[in-house]
Amino acid sequence: QVQLVESGGGSVQSGGSLRLACAIYGFAYSGHCIGWFRQTPGKEREGVAAIDSDGSAYYADAVKGRFTISQDNAKNTLNLQMNSLKPEDTAMYYCAAAYVRTTACYLGSWWPNYWGQGTQVTVSS
Repeated sequence: QVQLVESGGGSVQSGGSLRLACAIYGFAYSGHCIGWFRQTPGKEREGVAAIDSDGSAYYADAVKGRFTISQDNAKNTLNLQMNSLKPEDTAMYYCAAAYVRTTACYLGSWWPNYWGQGTQVTVSS
């Protein structure tokens, strides 16, 4: 059974940093995409960053240069380092994963089969 458990959300002032972590259990790392999505009330959930099976990273234009996605060596933790945070980054952030047939994980080209429970990130101006 696949389980994704996020941690590390919180409140920060504009320009600050937060680091999200996702513990991943029961997921077979073969032909996969894993990543972070976010959602605000009244809006659709959107992809923020993802990593493919080869370790290549993909980012939404809104976060490029500010967010960094990474995996630990054991591949059982997914991290999202968020720097230079803006009020518009305020959202519920979800860790997510999917088994895919393609090798790339461009945001918008895949949709997760598995979701974490979410962690709130609030950025004040």
